[in-house]
Amino acid sequence: MLSRLISIILLLSLSPVFLLILIIIFIDDGRPCIFSQKRIGKENSIFTMYKFRSMKKNTPELASHLLSMDNNPYIRCGKLLRKLSLDELPQLLNIIKGDMVFIGPRPALYNQTDLIELRTKKNIHKLQPGVTGWAQINGRDNLSISKKVDFDSYYLQNKSIAFDLKILFYTFFKVLKGDSIKL
Repeated sequence: MLSRLISIILLLSLSPVFLLILIIIFIDDGRPCIFSQKRIGKENSIFTMYKFRSMKKNTPELASHLLSMDNNPYIRCGKLLRKLSLDELPQLLNIIKGDMVFIGPRPALYNQTDLIELRTKKNIHKLQPGVTGWAQINGRDNLSISKKVDFDSYYLQNKSIAFDLKILFYTFFKVLKGDSIKL
């Protein structure tokens, strides 16, 4: 409940930033400015996750580590959005809806069966997915699937308010530096 209240406050206070991002995306590549994607949630349920569209229209629905980012024709204004993780802001709506929380394993794409299977074997699927998590601050797009699952498993075994605050603190600095994000 607290995360939903914080999300509502953030959504309202960041509305000018949302509007600016929407305008930039619209000018760069038209509508839609927010896109939805099928993701895997708690107990391997499928939910719709929202993001600002940082990729051009008709980009294949693949994990970003599978798309070549060198001279990528699918990204223009999205580079800055991705570098600063601003494309993730609409996930505040997912928190309000109850699909996600602030801290937890990042939700897998519906077609990332290898990640889903490994997480299920280690009971990570029992956790609510998060906007950021232990794997995110320890390598994000640069981690192999098995390494991500190891970090997610560590989080599951050591989950606490103090650990969540540590992840939130490190996330803030990782975002400012733009670390471990494939552009």
